[in-house]
Amino acid sequence: PFISPAADPAVISPQDPTLLIGSSLVATCTVSPDFHLKAEDLYWTLNGRRLPAASYAALGPTTLSVALARLNGSKQQSGDNLVCHSRDGGILAGSCLYVGLPPEKPVNITCWSKNMKDLTCKWAPGTEGETFLHTNYTLKYKLRWYGRDNTCQEYHTAGPYSCHIPKDLALFTPYEIWVEASNRLGVAVSDVVMLDILDVVTTDPPSDVHVSRVGDLEDQLSVRWSSPPALKDFLFQAKYQIQYRVEDSSEWKVVDDVGNQTSCRLAGLRPGTVYFVQVRCNPFGIYGSKKAGIWSDWSNPTAASTPRSERAAGGCDPKGGEQNTTLRRELKQFFGWVKKHAYGCSNLGIKLYDQWRVWLQKSHKTRNQV
Repeated sequence: PFISPAADPAVISPQDPTLLIGSSLVATCTVSPDFHLKAEDLYWTLNGRRLPAASYAALGPTTLSVALARLNGSKQQSGDNLVCHSRDGGILAGSCLYVGLPPEKPVNITCWSKNMKDLTCKWAPGTEGETFLHTNYTLKYKLRWYGRDNTCQEYHTAGPYSCHIPKDLALFTPYEIWVEASNRLGVAVSDVVMLDILDVVTTDPPSDVHVSRVGDLEDQLSVRWSSPPALKDFLFQAKYQIQYRVEDSSEWKVVDDVGNQTSCRLAGLRPGTVYFVQVRCNPFGIYGSKKAGIWSDWSNPTAASTPRSERAAGGCDPKGGEQNTTLRRELKQFFGWVKKHAYGCSNLGIKLYDQWRVWLQKSHKTRNQV
């Protein structure tokens, strides 16, 4: 008999269903009369594995059903393949089973604005995430009191669960931000986060970081850098942090209390050693914002070496170096004292030096009295 090319050999019902984990399903395969196949000529496979004949039932001369009980989650997000075959192995029809869970509400939304020009937000999926079914995430935002809902367009900019809003953001007005997760079984909406762009500003890492020696002092290096140029027109305070490590170590030491200076002296270093130094910036208090601000990335590492210890080299002081040596010894003592009395990177100002002289005189007196 002539078969019209449009005729499908068979039809599976239901076609491409979506089911909750633990559900049961009865599917049927009905062969087109043009193919002269009977129900007993058919068999079923799931993901290529033949299903046991005990789960089949003939529901008519050309219809074979299969019963699937307590389904597990889909092995792949594209669904599990349920296929109806003729006795010789030919494929007559197929259906995709999507078995999973409805999405859980996204959590841990955090956002930051680079130089007050844009906004990037990240979130985490609920605990099961996208284990079985593909889940779509949509970030929505609106001005708190009178805005309409906007939808973020640029996803995956800062990792898998993130979105970037490049422009047209208002300052001095709080935003409401939330994430909607949807899959074939439903929709879940995160809690709403309220934020003001001024409270979540971060910046590029400090530029032109310079590290240099401090004369011949073999245990010190001086670090200088520039404040973020992109924020120079905004009223803000900045906090800086420095971290440094020895060339052959992966362990960074952090100097936390640099404050808002753009220079700092590292003391107590090893002589004749290469150090890598990085700086980062936290712009806070923009236009009086009360929030803590967000740290920038670290600057690229800058390297410098401390002078070799002359003692180790066994060198002599050049002639007339007596005074020089005394000065250097005093300076070393001074910096040692500063480390004890002025935490971290305080301004090594004249005032401190005067305080030290007083302390030195006192200690000389007590020594002389003994």
